[in-house]
Amino acid sequence: MSLLLIKRNATVTVCHTKTVDLPSVAREADILVVAAGCPEMVTKDYIKPGAVVIDCGISYIPDPTKSSGRRLVGDIKYAEVKEVAGWVTPVPGGVGPMTVAMLIRNTVKCFKELVLQQPDCSMDTEWKMRYLPLKPVRPVPSDIVIARNQTPKSISVLAEEIGIMDDELELYGSHKAKVSLSILDRLENNKNGNYIVVTGITPTPLGEGKSTTTMGLAQSLGAHLKRNTFACVRQPSQGPTFGIKGGAAGGGYSQVIPMEEFNLHLTGDIHAITAANNLLAAALDARIFHESTQTDRALFNRLVPVKNGVRTFSSIQRERLKKLEISKVHPEELSEEEKSKFCRLDIDPSTITWQRVIDTNDRYLRKITIGQSATEKGISREAQFDISVASELMAILALTSSLEDMRERIGRIVVASSRGGQPVTADDLGVSGALTVLMKDAINPNLMQTLEGTPVFVHAGPFANIAHGNSSILADKIALKLVGENGYVVTEAGFGADIGMEKFFNIKCRYSGLIPNCVAMVATVRALKMHGGGPTVTAGQPIHSEYSQENLELLPKGFVNLERHIGNALKFGIPVCVA
Repeated sequence: MSLLLIKRNATVTVCHTKTVDLPSVAREADILVVAAGCPEMVTKDYIKPGAVVIDCGISYIPDPTKSSGRRLVGDIKYAEVKEVAGWVTPVPGGVGPMTVAMLIRNTVKCFKELVLQQPDCSMDTEWKMRYLPLKPVRPVPSDIVIARNQTPKSISVLAEEIGIMDDELELYGSHKAKVSLSILDRLENNKNGNYIVVTGITPTPLGEGKSTTTMGLAQSLGAHLKRNTFACVRQPSQGPTFGIKGGAAGGGYSQVIPMEEFNLHLTGDIHAITAANNLLAAALDARIFHESTQTDRALFNRLVPVKNGVRTFSSIQRERLKKLEISKVHPEELSEEEKSKFCRLDIDPSTITWQRVIDTNDRYLRKITIGQSATEKGISREAQFDISVASELMAILALTSSLEDMRERIGRIVVASSRGGQPVTADDLGVSGALTVLMKDAINPNLMQTLEGTPVFVHAGPFANIAHGNSSILADKIALKLVGENGYVVTEAGFGADIGMEKFFNIKCRYSGLIPNCVAMVATVRALKMHGGGPTVTAGQPIHSEYSQENLELLPKGFVNLERHIGNALKFGIPVCVA
């Protein structure tokens, strides 16, 4: 009981019958749990006014009024304690019935898990969902007002509704949670649902509503047509969120909620990527420093130190030896030349491609000089900060299929070249395991909900202009198993169809092996007018009147853009629906 309460952030004091001045200690408690095995030991002097008292004691005391000559009591004097306590459990009739109820609940839970693990088990049943009613008003309020006026379901309730087990869910507060990848093993034999990718025509700098359409489509299929439906979207970067573009939760009455948690830290995935990325950058510069200031022997001793009188290679160092075609496995066997070859990466600073990152638009970090401290002994260079979601680690997170796969992908990251022209990887620096540990929780998709209480996976957030611009393969795969054969997964491809959609097909689908059933192509009147020759749309500037008034001359001219995107999608053999 004490450990369970501590897990819920309670401050717990454990006492026993010999605790000094026990009544005064007990009076400090807001919740007093008594399990001493001493009948009616606890009197009203032990109780803080209004406290909750849980009596776990079971004892018999003599009672000549009973036919048996005795009666059942607990560890508290119920008659007097109930006058002081706010709530108190009686004996009998208190803890006992709750114990029976929890035993029945756990029995049912174990039965469900057993059934769902059977090879012939199917999730192809309609979810027993409680959808959240919308109360639209006119004029339509701002997005944040709409989001805050809706009360989300507890995320544990949503998880239970869609078939996620308790041991597959890691709660991050009441309205968001991570889902363990172990769920894929349990649902391995379930058939996938229908797969829809939402994309759009070439957008204006203001965005054209792909996220809003994704949420609206998921809410329509789920809350209104009563089909098992999951939305899968990227986690937004704080750069655009605090910039002109704003967040990416959707808009109007088609949003992910809670909006603030979605748009800001969520469960810390981007922070984990930032930490891992910058650890690799630090290791890279530290290696250059040490190779510039140390002898071969000193470097070798640092990399392969003596522990308990023995010097051994780590597993990642043995992989480096294989890469160098050195077959020796004991450090003492290496020649001086081989030791030098092993410990010197000989990095050419002019070839470094790995930059530090921060999830903020900070223009003064676009070009910096590092190594200006006297302790760096004059070893400085020009460098830069990128935005966190531009890190290759984010793209890896979105494309990975397991923790082991992510570890291998991280190890293959090329950060620079040697002066001899050989690529230098994270494995060469010996930090790929550490980076994986930093991202071990980030690999699990984040579960949230729409305004109408339908499930959403929010996971990964690579940009489409420098990566592939799609949410994670793992989120899509889990969602497809959960919705069942007749359900729907609506996933979003970032930017315009010429970037996000084509990379969805050419990169994401090739890695995942998944084939979508339909492309939903978002087209807005504003974007069509712009492509028809309308004035330039500039973020942060007033919108020209051509976009706020009817203009049947510009509109049809812009259909050439829509037509081209539809044609591109059809080349992949997938039907297109224009939204």
